[in-house]
Amino acid sequence: MEKQTITIYDVAREANVSMATVSRVVNGNPNVKPTTRKKVLEVIERLDYRPNAVARGLASKKTTTVGVIIPDVSNMFFASLARGIDDIATMYKYNIILANSDGEAQKEVNVLNNLLAKQVDGVIFMGHRITDEIRAEFSRSKTPIVLAGSIDPDEQVGSVNIDYAAATKESIDLLAKHGNKKIAFISGALIDPINGQARMGGYKEALKDNSLDYSEGLIFEAPYNFKEGLALTDRILNSGATAAYVTDDELAIGLLDGLIDKGIKVPEDFEIITSNDSLLTEVARPRLSSVTQPLYDIGAVAMRLLTKMMNKEEIEQKTIELPHGIFEKGSTK
Repeated sequence: MEKQTITIYDVAREANVSMATVSRVVNGNPNVKPTTRKKVLEVIERLDYRPNAVARGLASKKTTTVGVIIPDVSNMFFASLARGIDDIATMYKYNIILANSDGEAQKEVNVLNNLLAKQVDGVIFMGHRITDEIRAEFSRSKTPIVLAGSIDPDEQVGSVNIDYAAATKESIDLLAKHGNKKIAFISGALIDPINGQARMGGYKEALKDNSLDYSEGLIFEAPYNFKEGLALTDRILNSGATAAYVTDDELAIGLLDGLIDKGIKVPEDFEIITSNDSLLTEVARPRLSSVTQPLYDIGAVAMRLLTKMMNKEEIEQKTIELPHGIFEKGSTK
């Protein structure tokens, strides 16, 4: 037998008060007599009444719901960002709908449209790049959108990141200072601006500053997972590289394991700096040196920026860069 839905009308009737009074009690409005509040709360508990968020949204034109689009929920980088988003959303009394896009252009569009159809008040987008298709959907929608851990080269969409170019340059500078003449650049797709523009720009600038030659043979693209890092090992060794800068921790661990399997000592014979300083860098042996990103804070600040946009508050800065560093651990000399 299907459970009957209890409405605000049922609570009002049972408590012998108006629906406006029930609404005030539910929303914590202080303008209710203590005896009346107690009576209404007892009825709410007895009937197991739960306010209908959809109905409230229709009345207020707000659903207090935020959509979060994430390329890979199992990747610790994005999971850490999502935690920061969720904590601030809870603080501001927003609910989260988390949607996995697999980083596929068409699925991103479909997921975004599904969230917009649910009347979300705002969207946080985590993706490797802003495709023309997704940008068109952003432009068409009047719903506020913020990027977290993704960059918009045109700076049309609000975003929260670190300075990826500077972080990459500092990493390459460090590896060059250790005497490495051939430093591999291992990243996701270079068509993604975060890799092909920001990080690659930092890589090339560091090579120039350290009087090292740029070589296409030291550039490697791979999906962000352990097996791909493992599979790249032979090609990286054949390139003559003695060090690598890697843009994803799981990819870096794959390379680390591949090197160890071949008897290559890290960091004595080969150095690695990775990019996200997730928990994976701590569980690897040797522990992985990494760019440090305030992952939780990126998510938290992105959510706070979105609340300002949703509430039409004044925004001083739409593109926000948070501080980064380099944490040297066991994979560098």
